[in-house]
Amino acid sequence: MKTITILGSTGSIGQTTLNLVKQHQDKFQVLGLCGGNNLKQMIADALFFKPKFISMSNEKLQKDLESALAGHLPHSKIICGEQASHHIAQEKADIFISAIVGSAGLIPTMEAIKHGTQVALANKESLVCAGNLMLEQVRKSQTTLLPIDSEHNAIFQVLQQNHHAHIEKILLTCSGGPFRTKDLEFIRKATPAQAVAHPKWSMGNKISVDSASLMNKGLEWIEASHLFNVDCDKIQVVIHPQSIIHSMVAYDDGSVLAQLGSPDMAVPISYALDYPKRLANNSKRIDFWQCEDLTFQQPDETKFKALKLSRSAFKANDNSTIILNASNEEAVASFLDNHKIGFLNILDVIEEMLNLNISTKIHSLEDVLAEDQKARIQTQEIIKKFLR
Repeated sequence: MKTITILGSTGSIGQTTLNLVKQHQDKFQVLGLCGGNNLKQMIADALFFKPKFISMSNEKLQKDLESALAGHLPHSKIICGEQASHHIAQEKADIFISAIVGSAGLIPTMEAIKHGTQVALANKESLVCAGNLMLEQVRKSQTTLLPIDSEHNAIFQVLQQNHHAHIEKILLTCSGGPFRTKDLEFIRKATPAQAVAHPKWSMGNKISVDSASLMNKGLEWIEASHLFNVDCDKIQVVIHPQSIIHSMVAYDDGSVLAQLGSPDMAVPISYALDYPKRLANNSKRIDFWQCEDLTFQQPDETKFKALKLSRSAFKANDNSTIILNASNEEAVASFLDNHKIGFLNILDVIEEMLNLNISTKIHSLEDVLAEDQKARIQTQEIIKKFLR
């Protein structure tokens, strides 16, 4: 049996992973569960899966969690607090699911890699902020990094054909989010409720806002360049509203290979869980007789400048992508916090931060964390100019 630790177990990807484990209890055993604030879900999952390690980032939940599990899991270790996931990531598992949003996933993901655990990565921010460092550690630890974002998992599957040298272009698909057909004035006035109402995927609030601004695709563009060792100019974002084709690879002989599936995270997660084998799951199958037309559009970068900002950050200097991610996280949080800034102000804040950027060489994880913290402090000052 494979042992699994899940970072972000109470979130949507974590819950999808646990549902797959329930379908295949003969194949997988949960070693560790790491959650945030959803105490009720954590208690239910801990009682069902009986993991050896249980953690929540909110240290105030330690006593409540211990009380609820007392007598049920005498051999389980419960740790709560900001550093809890770092410790659990050091416990060797066969698979570490990195499924929380934001730079908070960087340290525990690196810890898992250092300890030789195979990582299934949904935390794109780790690669955006520390891609070179993370991939270097993967090589040192002789382990594997498996992408479970649907787009990168699709590319990964296509590239299993082993024709990397003949890649002409990677086509990174994108639903276009809830504002794809809206004009600039509507987008400017958009509320948090409108921004998180994704037309195809059920996700957390932060990633849903990123999808609405297309920043999610900008971050994935950077992630794809790192993951597949492909020049960033060979990656193209394509709007595909139906979310049936999850990404494509165009080769120099004119062939284009694509991976198709319903918009269900169970598909890429199941592929990562039992790689290189395939794992049966209960995801909805495509009914081609009922399938909508498959359409494709070029992104409108006058409405969605996140793509342009991401490209310029990636091509600039060592710390630009750290600043890109940190300023985006802070600005999105302000937008979601009672609409303190407008939706388009998110990108205004990021652009100002990138214009302030002074090049700093990044040599270590400590450098990444220091630049991240500095960028967040500067971003808060810029946000004050846009407060409503």
